[in-house]
Amino acid sequence: MDGPVDMISPSQADSERARLVELAMRAIGRTGENVTRTALATEARLPRARIDALFPSEDELFDAILEQWYAPAIAIMEEAVASDLPIRRKFYEFFARRFLRERARYREDPAAFAVYCEIGSDKIENVRGYIDLADHYLSELIAQAQEDGYFAGLGINRALSLINQMVACYTSPYMMLIIEERLAEDKLAAIIDTLFDGLRAEARGAAPVVGLRIA
Repeated sequence: MDGPVDMISPSQADSERARLVELAMRAIGRTGENVTRTALATEARLPRARIDALFPSEDELFDAILEQWYAPAIAIMEEAVASDLPIRRKFYEFFARRFLRERARYREDPAAFAVYCEIGSDKIENVRGYIDLADHYLSELIAQAQEDGYFAGLGINRALSLINQMVACYTSPYMMLIIEERLAEDKLAAIIDTLFDGLRAEARGAAPVVGLRIA
């Protein structure tokens, strides 16, 4: 595709963007740093003007990379929410399938995975939309669970916060870097069963009446 961007079809432009994003992601893994439009032009052996036409800003290039990175996770979440599995199994699939995919990516290239974590931390505002989207899908699952009588007395936001904290090791890429060898599907299944068996608003003795004390 050597012609000007405005002279090719939208589908051709989308195809070229996708090709360049793949190229950018390979470059990130190889160089250990984020890819600018200038670097991408060099990598792709294209004029900088063409890169700018396809990605008018550095943020748009980064967002395109993010979209590619998160696309499989979004598909997994949508499939889990829409499935007709029993609700406990839905929760497990929702978390386990994403965990297994991220673990595979980590094991394939731990150094590149760490680079993506670092870049994501630096660009947290760009990443936040995907975090919010995951919370949206989880909230849908919580609502389904509550229809079946689980998480009694908890508002969706409260249940969302508690569940996110309980499964954080299986959703945080940083934890993958730190304790990947200790994470396993059977442990995640035990966590899911535990939250279904016990998570509700009722106080059952752990919360202090006055303050913390040493026994």
